[in-house]
Order: sequence, then C-alpha cells, then structure tokens
Amino acid sequence: MKIAVTGNIGSGKSVFSSFAENNGFIVLKADDISKEILNKDSEVREEIIKAFGKQSFINNKPDIKFLAQKVFSDPVSLNKIELILHPRVIKSINDTIKSLESEKKIVFVESALIYEADMEKMFDYVVLIISERNNRLQRKLNSGISEEDFNKRESNQIPEDEKRKRADFIFANDGSIDDLHSKFNLLLITLGVR
Repeated sequence: MKIAVTGNIGSGKSVFSSFAENNGFIVLKADDISKEILNKDSEVREEIIKAFGKQSFINNKPDIKFLAQKVFSDPVSLNKIELILHPRVIKSINDTIKSLESEKKIVFVESALIYEADMEKMFDYVVLIISERNNRLQRKLNSGISEEDFNKRESNQIPEDEKRKRADFIFANDGSIDDLHSKFNLLLITLGVR
C-alpha cells in the first residue's frame, strides 16, 4: 500500500509523517531525495549550472539559499528546476518502493508537491493535511522562514481548496500535536492496519 502525505507549506505534513516513522513505517521524503540528488548527481549539477549559473554551486555543493531565491520568485525558474529534479525524484521513489515491496506492506511518501508534480496516480491513497493559513504562517515564522518567503512558496502551490477535491483523506491540523496524532491513528484503523 502506497500512501502519500501532502499539504501546503506549514500544514504539518512532516509531523504527520513522523508519526508513521515512529510506528515503524518506512517514510520516503521527497525533499530529502531531491536534496540528495542535487548534492550527488553530477548530471543534475551540470544542468543546474547551465540553467542558473556557476553561483548555483559553491565547492561542488548546491547553494540552497541562492537557488531558493532564484526559483521561488520566478515561475519560469521554478519550472526549470522542477523539470530537472522531479523526474529523478519520482524515479527514485518508484525504485525504492519496488525494492521494498516484498518486505514492507505499507510505504508512506511525504511530499508537498504530490499534485503539482502530477504524482497522485502513483499512490493508493493521498492524505492531505490542512491548516488555517495563519497557523501555517506562524509555524514557518517560528522555524525561521520570513513571511515574504512563505508567500512566495505558497504562491507556487496548488490552492488547498483544489487539493481537497482530489485527496482521499483530509485531516485538519489546527489543534494540538496529540489531536493530529489521534488522526494518524484513525487513518491506520480506517486502512485496517491497526
């Protein structure tokens, strides 16, 4: 069973995914996979430098701050980097899921861009974590992201209302962590896992 966990910036999808990890489930994180590809794939490095210039990498390491400023303020640049990274991230997720099929009954995949990257068909279920915008913004401000960066990133995501129409499960995260944890347990019961 392949379960995607998604939600707009600051929704709490990472916290929700951590409950799966703490229960012994495998959780593949699209962000981490993307960063690993950016760090280790020399072909990707060449394509990124070609698209965004040599300042994209410092000492063979991606300059994440520079790239974030480039892509989140310009939809054309965002599209460029997504065309480079998304197919590789999707392939990595698919390959890892295939390699786990015989030993793991359930794999969770955490990604903000399930719908944006057109990945939803890969999964048996998509879990959408939603939250009031002010709560999402406050969480990100507390983690060190500026309101300007929050707004830029949010503007590149499909609106929550559209995602609600397409998700299999929708859990609101506007209460306590315990409240969200009980919703994770509800998911497991509904799927017949617990």
